[in-house]
Amino acid sequence: MIKLGVPSKGRLMEKTFDWFAARGVTLRRTGSEREYAGAVEGAEGVELVLLSAGEIPRELAAGRIHLGVTGSDLVRDKLADWQGLVAELAPMGFGHADLIIAVPACWQDVDTLEDLDAAAHAFREAHGHRLRIATKYHRLVREFLTREGVADWQLIDSQGATEGTVKNLTAEAIADITSSGETLRANHLKILSDGLVHQSQATLFAARTADWGAHQADMAQLAAQLRVALPAL
Repeated sequence: MIKLGVPSKGRLMEKTFDWFAARGVTLRRTGSEREYAGAVEGAEGVELVLLSAGEIPRELAAGRIHLGVTGSDLVRDKLADWQGLVAELAPMGFGHADLIIAVPACWQDVDTLEDLDAAAHAFREAHGHRLRIATKYHRLVREFLTREGVADWQLIDSQGATEGTVKNLTAEAIADITSSGETLRANHLKILSDGLVHQSQATLFAARTADWGAHQADMAQLAAQLRVALPAL
């Protein structure tokens, strides 16, 4: 069976079910809300696996599921050499969010990454340690800041309430996901004008490391139903 990993609850699950239903494949939960069981109708040889969105990149990389729906940000951040581990089959048009760099709104002279680089240098000179940026997206942010030539920073791990770290004096800036920017503004933060790290959305991925040997025909049929290109795996 082709194992299809889908977010187990919330709006991501509902939107994923809608996306597949629009293509003639019905996904549904079975049992109680506490049971992570599901069923697939309208596609041969496909098994539904309900997981958290954050677990799906790991399961894809390990080849324990063949297909998975999760945020493009999570795959890129959690998987080194992600393109060697998974194939991106289709952006799904929902779950949009931007991973951005934000600084205190009162930093009137810091509007760009170049300004942040200068501020980070001045901060290190004044305080004897690097400017702290709170985030849970370590790989994406590290690669972005290095590529853009920003120096004198360090990443501080934040797994929740990242926008509050500046107010709480545990970081000087943040890198986090935002959709409307309202939480940033409520915490007196502003997005750098060129501080967009990644535009994320829910995406259907295929695992390159999964055992596809007995599933080629079913995958070809499913790809045709979903109107996606058959991946080179």
